[in-house]
Amino acid sequence: MPKAKSSIEIKNRRASFDYEFLETFQAGIVLSGSEIKSIRAGKASLVDAYCYFSLAGELFVKNMHVAEYAWASKWGEMTPKRDRKLLLTKKELRKLRRAVKEKGLTIVAVKLYIADNGYAKLLIALARGKKEYDKRESMKEKDMKKRLSEI
Repeated sequence: MPKAKSSIEIKNRRASFDYEFLETFQAGIVLSGSEIKSIRAGKASLVDAYCYFSLAGELFVKNMHVAEYAWASKWGEMTPKRDRKLLLTKKELRKLRRAVKEKGLTIVAVKLYIADNGYAKLLIALARGKKEYDKRESMKEKDMKKRLSEI
C-alpha cells in the first residue's frame, strides 16, 4: 500500500535572500529516537543551518533545530540542535568537498521535507554569498512582482 503524500515542507527562507544557489542536492538524514515524529509534526527549523565536512569526510548539518516530541519518553533525551549526518553518494560528496575548498562557497540547508517513501530528506545547496547590492536587487525584483500581481 503506497504511503500518503506528506505536506510537511520546512523552508529556510533567509538562505535564498543571503545566498545565490549554484546547485542543489537531495540528502537523507540520520535521525534518532522520536525526531522523525517531531519533523512530521512540523516542529523543526532550518534558520542558520549549514553543512560541514568532518575529518572522516562525512557531511553533517549544523544548527538544524528539531524540537523534542511531546509524547516521547524522557529516557535518552535528545538535544534539539545536535549535528546530524547527511547521506549522499560518494560522487556527490567528492563534488561538494572540491567546491567548498573554493573561496566563497558554502553548503546551506534549503528545505526539509518528507519524501514519498516516508523518509525525511534535506535539500541542500552549494551557495555563494550575496553582496549587499545583490540583496537590494533581489528586494527590488520581489517588490516589482508584488506590484504586478496587484494590478
